[in-house]
Amino acid sequence: MVSYSFNIYVRNMIVELPEFFNNPSLIEFGPLRIQYYAITWLLSAVLIYMFLKNNKAIKSLALNKEDVNDMVFLYGLFFGAICGGRLGYMFFYGTDQLTNDPLSLFYIWQGGLSFHGGLMGVIISLIIFCKKKDIKFLSLMDGVALAMPIGLGLVRIGNFLNGELYGKATNGEWGFIFPTDPFGVLRHPSQLYESFGEGLLLFVILFFINSKTNIKGVVSSSFLIFYGSIKFIIEFYRQPDAHIGYIALDSISMGQILCIPMIIIGFFILIYSRKNI
Repeated sequence: MVSYSFNIYVRNMIVELPEFFNNPSLIEFGPLRIQYYAITWLLSAVLIYMFLKNNKAIKSLALNKEDVNDMVFLYGLFFGAICGGRLGYMFFYGTDQLTNDPLSLFYIWQGGLSFHGGLMGVIISLIIFCKKKDIKFLSLMDGVALAMPIGLGLVRIGNFLNGELYGKATNGEWGFIFPTDPFGVLRHPSQLYESFGEGLLLFVILFFINSKTNIKGVVSSSFLIFYGSIKFIIEFYRQPDAHIGYIALDSISMGQILCIPMIIIGFFILIYSRKNI
């Protein structure tokens, strides 16, 4: 078991984080390290499972508990989020590393998962799941989309605990100093912005939409539209990946570029859903 002093120093609205954020491991045993970030992933899957097994949209598909278990942990978490997230990260953010060392694709303990890759992985995995169970894809995705902000909010907290994916430097009177930052400057806690925006705020929006419509595909299309929009805005406060930087206009990141087709696809699904009432 690893122990740390956990003193957070606050001056005005400036928060200086302790050394805990340099090595946020719950357990270290030789090369084995179980980090709080990994725990937030597992906790996310458990909470999503608990939410979905009682969800009205999922119950209407006549899925039993074993089906929901397979859908969440095997298809959603393992094949979708982890495998898809890793593939997406290497193709979107790590092409040079992948070209020089193809086996680096499997070095998942070194970190590197992409949400957009994970989303594509989840979609493909659940298409296969729907074919296997002979159920309608959009009906399933409406339930899944409503649950996803639960996981997104928790995983962003995991990023915060890991001291990674922090925000841009700020000259304002609000910010965090991360011990993992080699420059030691005051930064936006963009992980917490994302946890609120992609988690709590997105859940409230989708929950409201779900309460107002029974049209299949509206909730899942709304997830794509609102997640993409929220992510696009918050990315302006996040420090871009050092090995990639900005992709366009010296201010647009890879994450923002990937949000654009996500939003467009969301509108297409929304139009399709409303035309096929």
